[in-house]
Amino acid sequence: MKLGLLGGYGGKVVRVDIERIRAAESMGYDSVWTAEAYGSDAVSPAAWTLAQTTKIKVGTAIMQMPARTPACTAMTAMTLNQLSGGRFIVGLGASGPQVIEGWHGVPYGRPMTRLKEYIEILRKIMAREGPVEYDGYHYQLPYTGSDGTGLGKPLKSILQADTTIPIYTASITPRGIETSAEVADGFFPIWMNPSRFDIFAEPISKGLATSGRTVTDYDVAPFVTCTLGEDLDACRRPIKANLALYIGGMGARDKNFYNDYARALGYDEAATKIQDLYLAGKRDEAMAAVPDELVDELHLVGPAGRIKERLEAWKEAGRQGHVSTMMIGSNQIEALELIASEML
Repeated sequence: MKLGLLGGYGGKVVRVDIERIRAAESMGYDSVWTAEAYGSDAVSPAAWTLAQTTKIKVGTAIMQMPARTPACTAMTAMTLNQLSGGRFIVGLGASGPQVIEGWHGVPYGRPMTRLKEYIEILRKIMAREGPVEYDGYHYQLPYTGSDGTGLGKPLKSILQADTTIPIYTASITPRGIETSAEVADGFFPIWMNPSRFDIFAEPISKGLATSGRTVTDYDVAPFVTCTLGEDLDACRRPIKANLALYIGGMGARDKNFYNDYARALGYDEAATKIQDLYLAGKRDEAMAAVPDELVDELHLVGPAGRIKERLEAWKEAGRQGHVSTMMIGSNQIEALELIASEML
C-alpha cells in the first residue's frame, strides 16, 4: 500500500505547508497532491513543492480539463517531470458545470467524451511519435472550426518523449470509472468504504477489458481524512460538514453524483434527508443528519487505538488488490506518523 498526502487548495492566501510535506516525505509517503477550484491553481503549488523536495512525487487532484487545452497540460506535465527528475503525476477531472460554465465560461457537455479525448491527445504528445493530429468532438488538432484561419499545422513536441508520466482521473460515476479504467493509470474516488469495492468492480473490469489491461495496471487511490483525538464527535464534525456539502449541495437536486454515491454505499434515506435540508438552507441540520457510521466507514477518526483498528480494513483492501494508494488528508503530523507506522 502506498500513501499519498492531500495538500488541498487554499483560501484567500495561498500557503503550502512544506514542513508537513517534508515530514511526510521522510516517513515514506509516496506522493503529495494539490488541488484547484476557482481560486489558486493546482500547478503553481505543485511546482513550488517539487522545487523544495527531493523524493516525494507531486500530483494534481485535480487539474480542471476544460480550463486548459490538452497540449497545455502536456507541456506542463513534461516540463515539471523533467525539472523534478520524474516526480510529476497528472491528475485530471471534469469538475462540474457550475465551475466550468460559470467560472471558465466554456461548455461542460459530454465530460466523459472530453476525458477520453484529452488523455488520448496527452499520450500522443508525450509519445512524440510524430506531429499530432486529432479529430474529436471537443478537440481538433489542427483546429478545423469555421472561425479558424486554416493556417494551423500538425506539430510535434520540442521536448524529448516521455511516456512515464502517470495519468489519474477524479471519477465517481460508473461511466466515469469505466472510462478512467480504459484510458488512465488510476483514479481517486473522493471517498471509499474499503470493504465496498463491489461498487467499483464492474466498471473497472469493463474499462480494463477494453484497454487489454488487468487490475495490476490500475491504481485505486481514495481520499481518506484522518483526525486523531479523544473527542470522537469533535473529530467527526468537520468531516460531516464536508459530507453534507457534497451529498447535499454539490450539484442540482436531480444531478448530484455524490448523493448518488452515498445511496450506492447504502445510505439512501440519509442522502435524501441531507439534500433536503441542505437545499433548504439548513446547513447545520444537514451536517447533523450525516450518520456517524458513514463517517467511520469512509474516514479515520478518534483515538490512536481506534484508528489502528479501522486501518485493518484498509490493509485487507490492499491485500485484495482493491486499493493501491491511500490519499491521506490530515494536518496532524502525529496522524501521518501513525498511519505510516501501520501501513508502510
